[in-house]
Amino acid sequence: MLEWLSDNRSSIAAVIIVLLAITFVVSIFIGRRQTVLRAKDEVFGDPERTKGGWYWAVCGISALLLAWFYYSWGVGRAYFPSAANEMCQIAKLEESISPITAALPIGSRYYKSTLLVARNNNQLADLKNELPTEAFTAEEQAELKTILEQTSRLITNSSDPANLNKESEAKLAALGDQLKELTNELRAGPQGLTPTSEALAQPKWGVSDIEIPVLPMTAKGVLFDAVATKGQELTSTFVKIRNHIPVNDELIADTKERIAALKKANKTAEGDETVAETRNAYVKAVERIFKRLDDGFIFPAKSLDGINTAIGELNDAKDEARGSLGLIDAVFFPGDGVVKSKTQCTEQGSARWLPKPTDVVATFGKLANPDLESGGGYRGFPLLWWKWLPVGDVVGFVVPDWIADAWPGEYARHGADGKIEPNFKDKLLSVAQGEVELGSIPWLDGHIWDSLFRVLVALGLGIFIGVPLGLFMGVSKFFKSFFDPLIELYRPVPPLAWAPLILTIFGIQDDGKIFLLFMVAFAIMVISARTGASGTQLSKIRAAHSLGSTDRQIMWNVILPNAMPEILTGIRIAIGVCWGTLVAAEMLAGTTGVGFIENIARTVSDYELIWVTILIMGLLGLMFDLMMRWVIDKTIPWRGKG
Repeated sequence: MLEWLSDNRSSIAAVIIVLLAITFVVSIFIGRRQTVLRAKDEVFGDPERTKGGWYWAVCGISALLLAWFYYSWGVGRAYFPSAANEMCQIAKLEESISPITAALPIGSRYYKSTLLVARNNNQLADLKNELPTEAFTAEEQAELKTILEQTSRLITNSSDPANLNKESEAKLAALGDQLKELTNELRAGPQGLTPTSEALAQPKWGVSDIEIPVLPMTAKGVLFDAVATKGQELTSTFVKIRNHIPVNDELIADTKERIAALKKANKTAEGDETVAETRNAYVKAVERIFKRLDDGFIFPAKSLDGINTAIGELNDAKDEARGSLGLIDAVFFPGDGVVKSKTQCTEQGSARWLPKPTDVVATFGKLANPDLESGGGYRGFPLLWWKWLPVGDVVGFVVPDWIADAWPGEYARHGADGKIEPNFKDKLLSVAQGEVELGSIPWLDGHIWDSLFRVLVALGLGIFIGVPLGLFMGVSKFFKSFFDPLIELYRPVPPLAWAPLILTIFGIQDDGKIFLLFMVAFAIMVISARTGASGTQLSKIRAAHSLGSTDRQIMWNVILPNAMPEILTGIRIAIGVCWGTLVAAEMLAGTTGVGFIENIARTVSDYELIWVTILIMGLLGLMFDLMMRWVIDKTIPWRGKG
């Protein structure tokens, strides 16, 4: 069943998109109608006005999902499943002729020869102006100027149409005719062309590790694939064409001899190390430009006009052959389309880093599969499941080893017979270290549970210690003056600044992560409780005193209830900050947890897995926040109504 759902995810997405569009329109209709009906009963600023409105929540969620489907190419894949494969074949053609296009104005504004001429002339001018006269003799300077002038003449000779190599001219003309044949083939259309059985057997778009099927699966794709193959052969011919002209042969030979003589003179030249380096660097720069010109890459501009025209016509034919695919590409595939690189075709634009919703669900389903042997979970660990947890491990986690060390007496020693009789101190240590068999209990297990466990333990400790301290700081001069500087000293420091130090001290186990999260939660809870306690109305406290209440009764019945809104708000904030800090800590050091999964996915650029972890974190954060909203509504229903 799951395999069928995965293979047909594009069809499922097509249905979901229609439902989302209907939901979006209906929610707007209901929302506008409810707004009109309740307009006279609502007063701006009334908190009750913000309650309800489920239809606007549905509207926002459906709009977000529709945008996600669109910008991830989910809409395009759902309704045009063969488009990516055809775009891949077009990308093959573009890649096959890209070396030719790069040498022409149609691809880079200028002829490649024009750019080479400009660059070499500029560099020659710079070398003439920067000639280090102090490093060369007068004769050598004259020789260098001659070399530079001859090198400049090589550019001039190669740029002259009258000097164009006849063999190269014939090859360029033949190449232009062959490109026109490709143009005619494209314009003839895909009539009679059919994809191979091997191509049709390829997995659907996005179902396998291969992002887009490479072999053509439609008649149009077969046409572009065939033209791309021939275009690649023409490109191989084009890149081998050189403009080696006879008029330059004598200049090249003479210049080579002059450069070789200068290089030989550099080896025997007198002077310090700085002079030697200057001479070698200058001669090397001159030789570099000369070798570049000796390769024969400069052609007269007019000699490539025929190729430029042929490529332009080929591009026009390509656009005509695309037909409606061009409109589909522009409307339903935002971004740069499909690009062919080496042996695969890849999505570009927003679809490159924004996976489709159905792909993310499929990846999540694979992770959530508790059967590790069939490929479920991640790195040999389930996402969220259960296991039998030894009670001894729980006791060992809670009970510290120092309790056994503090117990009177000594640990057992081996006797003369080589045997050891454990005493009570040894047994207490075994309990503290979780080595006593106390049975097992069912317990949650997996990456998500490990992250939740770290947050809940740290948050619980932060509330248990931070709230009482904050309350006392709100009513006691000693507590406020003593603890306030200590807390305010470390509170502004970002949690990630503490992470390397704490993880170094505690290691990559849970202790360090929990302590780091405790530091975050503790500071937030102290500030929240202190603010709530110090904000209690003085009239209420004096009224309680006048009725004979003790300090404990005032703290429990007056100050604490008045501080509860701040405390519960602090818990909401602490949950969010702890969750974000935990993920960062797990990315720095850890072998389990949501942050660990995201860190590994980041290193291999697995965008689907990255988005799965982001959604898991977001959904868990939303779950925590909804729980806190419910707790706030039940514990302090008077908030905002005083």
